[in-house]
Amino acid sequence: MSLEELHLNLRNLMSDDYDQLKALMDAVYHDIGGSWPKRTIDKLIQEFPDGQIAIEDDGLLVGVALTVQVDYDEFSNPHKYDDLIGHREIILNDEDGDAMYGLDVLIHPDYRGYRLGRRLYEARKELCRSMNLRAILAGGRIPEYHQHAHELTPAQYIDKVSRKEIYDPILSFQQANDFQVKRLLRKYLPEDEQSRGYATLLEWNNILFEPAASVLDNKPTQVRVGAVQWQMREFASVEAALQQIEYFVDALSDYQSDFAVFPELFYAPLMGLQDRDAQKDQMGAIRFLAGFTERFKSELSRMAVSYNINIVGGSMIEVGDDDRLYNIAYLFHRDGSVERQAKLHITPQERRDWVIEGGDELQVFDTDAGRVGILICYDVEFPELGRLLADQDMDILFVPFWTDTKNGYLRVRHCAQARAIENECYVVLCGSVGNLPSIENLDIQYAQSAVFSPSDFAFPHDAVLAETTPNTEMIFFSDLDLTRLTVVRAEGSVTNLKDRRKDLFDLRWRDWSWKSGANLEE
Repeated sequence: MSLEELHLNLRNLMSDDYDQLKALMDAVYHDIGGSWPKRTIDKLIQEFPDGQIAIEDDGLLVGVALTVQVDYDEFSNPHKYDDLIGHREIILNDEDGDAMYGLDVLIHPDYRGYRLGRRLYEARKELCRSMNLRAILAGGRIPEYHQHAHELTPAQYIDKVSRKEIYDPILSFQQANDFQVKRLLRKYLPEDEQSRGYATLLEWNNILFEPAASVLDNKPTQVRVGAVQWQMREFASVEAALQQIEYFVDALSDYQSDFAVFPELFYAPLMGLQDRDAQKDQMGAIRFLAGFTERFKSELSRMAVSYNINIVGGSMIEVGDDDRLYNIAYLFHRDGSVERQAKLHITPQERRDWVIEGGDELQVFDTDAGRVGILICYDVEFPELGRLLADQDMDILFVPFWTDTKNGYLRVRHCAQARAIENECYVVLCGSVGNLPSIENLDIQYAQSAVFSPSDFAFPHDAVLAETTPNTEMIFFSDLDLTRLTVVRAEGSVTNLKDRRKDLFDLRWRDWSWKSGANLEE
């Protein structure tokens, strides 16, 4: 049969199809009893019509998938095929079940080689997603096992099929369709002599499944990020700086952004409120700037609540309890709470001129718009930090930065894009622009802010979702689909997080609580 002669149509199975279905089942299952009675099929169609899927070619039934709903907890554990069958061969469909169970997939012998089985499996998966069911389960026969039973245990046979050393028409097909072997089922179908009564419990996990509690929580899957490529400018007062910040927060909120992002040390021009001679004392100037931090924290928290937007407040200088200086990014939640992330790696200039210390804590923050991490500028050049955050299920990484030259900017940019690809997350890069010759500690800035994505089919071809004009003050937006992250992590062209060789290497965060005396013996 030539491809030109095919006229395939995917549809739901109907009761009128029974005669053709019976002939197909008798041909395929001649060794294990043949077809189901008509009453069995009619009851299945009546109770779960969407789960009975057929492919026809000019009216000829050439492919069928029969499916029931089941309770996941019951059928993800050891069971037998008879557990699915009730009185008078009625298949037990559980309309409240949270999983689908694949009963049969049949392809007409004349139509094998056209990948019709894959079409049926894809239709099942789409139905599973649309019904928000947890998984598709199946008891898979291993019909070629009888040829190897004298030398291999069932577990050894399954392992060799998985390694493609042996081909099994059912198990090999199931694994090619992303089903995972969960366990071996014994005496699953005793009359199946070819499989010696064994079967594999197979599972395809619906990665988009939302349990009822999560559905009620109504966490968004679409997140809008707005960021400010901030112009460093002279301010006559603290009030003028806060007014400019509030202007941008207001604008980003008007566009229904979930986040407003500012660059590293974006309030640094306030060092210019000192006279010129005082500014020459760099240590004094940075401590002078730190004096404004508490007020900025209070005002940005107010804005987050008033404008109903989460604010990543760039970073600010904080004087610690030890009287040392730290570069801190604050996350102002729109519910009024405030969290902090210190810069961990301090640049030679910060260490030399301002004597800033590195922090010693790293965390992912839960927000009403996803799980986020913050790495300040230089920190993004250390890939271990991004990986530690990814291990805590981070969705979005914010990178507020401040670079003076283009080569410095490109270091941050290229590392930020690498973090997005290797950790399968979104990365928001936000920097400052402008020249301030009148302020001693602020000379030049270079920035082209951007939003990066993983590099796969669901994302832009260059993995850049949004990008600003270089060295121009502006706001920019990007809509981030968190569902796409879920899919790419599980089913992407490559799956960086899943495929790590943890048998060869490991990464862990050291416990630094001893620095505060928490682990000292009394």
